[in-house]
Amino acid sequence: MEFQNKEVDALVQKISGLHSAISKLPSLSPCPDVNALFTDLVTACVPPSPVDVTKLRPEAQEMREGLIRLCSEAEGKLEAHYSDMLAAFDNPLDHLGVFPYYSNYINLSRLEYELLARYVPGGIAPARVAFIGSGPLPFSSFVLAARHLPDTMFDNYDLCAAANDRASKLFRADKDLGARMSFHTADVADLRGELAAYDVVFLAALVGMAAEDKARVIAHLGKHMADGAALVVRSAHGARGFLYPIVDPEDIGRGGFEVLAVCHPDDDVVNSVIIALVFQEDTRQRRSMRWFRRSAGYTHQSPSCRRSARAPT
Repeated sequence: MEFQNKEVDALVQKISGLHSAISKLPSLSPCPDVNALFTDLVTACVPPSPVDVTKLRPEAQEMREGLIRLCSEAEGKLEAHYSDMLAAFDNPLDHLGVFPYYSNYINLSRLEYELLARYVPGGIAPARVAFIGSGPLPFSSFVLAARHLPDTMFDNYDLCAAANDRASKLFRADKDLGARMSFHTADVADLRGELAAYDVVFLAALVGMAAEDKARVIAHLGKHMADGAALVVRSAHGARGFLYPIVDPEDIGRGGFEVLAVCHPDDDVVNSVIIALVFQEDTRQRRSMRWFRRSAGYTHQSPSCRRSARAPT
């Protein structure tokens, strides 16, 4: 225990130093200094760690919250930069590999698809999918549409009109994918009847950065999604919680869902993945009570994803 405490203290000190250095940057647009600091940050956060970021001291919690906001801003600028670069090609989709982390999206999307296929009752063949927080580089929607869901229509939502404009340009040369991709500028809180049309909704990691904001978003989705529809939530675990918000599966249960699977990768896929289903109306109260009775014993982590999820009951 003492060794773990020392390890955690050293990690928090290192990350605090990186947060201080990043905070002093004049801009978070891609450049050698920005790239080097965020590379150091990711390198520090990705390896398995005993740290529980939800139990940090208040000053460390405040630092973490600020760091996640900086990561969000830097990620947006990085994606905008590469989206503009890709748009200069005749067929942008032929050159997605220029983005340095494209392989991570391939692996994350494959993981999400495999979890859906394994744990959603009856398998997964959605007619319509929504991605909330798609950004200027909608890699996840592209990978899912091109590699896993060839007949599915994708509606991509983002708060930023400029991000949607950039994203739509990437599909201009591919008639099939372009016909299956739509981009909408909207706040998820303003979506109501639209949400009932989707078989699966993906919630990006940076939609609702504070825990209470994320919980409100999830509860809103639970209220308006169709009975039996699937929700895919991106979260984080361990030190990766310095990069992205951590989502408590109990908040998902309270939001009107039954959690089917929680997966914490231990490889270069940074995000954790949670798969849930909207409670059907006629069993909502009974299943919600069942969730609260057993939530204290819920298993959240396995080093690999093969055993981290339980089958629905």
